[in-house]
Amino acid sequence: MTILLRRILLPLRGLLLPLLLIAAWEIASRQSASHAYAFVPLSKIGAGLLELINSGELWLSTTASLKRTCLGLAYGLLAGFVIGVLMALSRVAERLLGPLYHTLRQVPILGLIPLLALWFGSGEFSKVLIVSLAAFYPMVLNTFEGFNHVDPRYREVGRIYALTPVQQFTQVLLPSALPSLSNGVLHALAFAWVSSVGCELFLSTGMGLGNLMMNAETGSRMEVVVIGVLCIGLLGYAMNQLFSRLSRYLLRWRNLR
Repeated sequence: MTILLRRILLPLRGLLLPLLLIAAWEIASRQSASHAYAFVPLSKIGAGLLELINSGELWLSTTASLKRTCLGLAYGLLAGFVIGVLMALSRVAERLLGPLYHTLRQVPILGLIPLLALWFGSGEFSKVLIVSLAAFYPMVLNTFEGFNHVDPRYREVGRIYALTPVQQFTQVLLPSALPSLSNGVLHALAFAWVSSVGCELFLSTGMGLGNLMMNAETGSRMEVVVIGVLCIGLLGYAMNQLFSRLSRYLLRWRNLR
């Protein structure tokens, strides 16, 4: 009975801190009118959530942000992987692309929004481009590190078996770089969500959770702002868990060595 109870309670440990924070939030909301504005009562958040669900606004905003983030993430990961591989496997590519890459990645991505908006407007293309750049930088760095630090013994084994360049890439280099690539994807995911919401706040055209939160702040609807923050956090957490599980599945061979 004790073992069964422990198996039930162990997965719930992660809920302890969120529940304590929720309780502290509700207590803070009851202190005064100013506290109730900053820490919106849970009942008001629940009513606002039902209102947004019934109107369909929450669904439209969430799907718009999710689509924008996924598209930008996909483009950024693909471009980052290609450039990272080129820089790792070609000294010429590293000398040509490396200085430019390391210079641009020092510039905060949100600081590029005014310039990109001037060049491409404030529409969907600019927003997806910003998210792509945010995912591109960490993916390039992790791809470069992963392929550049492959154990020389693995490369030697490939030469002994007379593998072709394509076989060496797919059977030696790529599996060895997978842990670093996995880290790159997880880092890119976090930056993608930050930039997605950030560009929605700066470029206020179209739908999105950032736009929803901005309009809610203008109308003093703080419960909607809180709902937007929660949606972003939950979506990011769900995508992070999905990528983490996929990473563990792809890297399950490491536990067999």
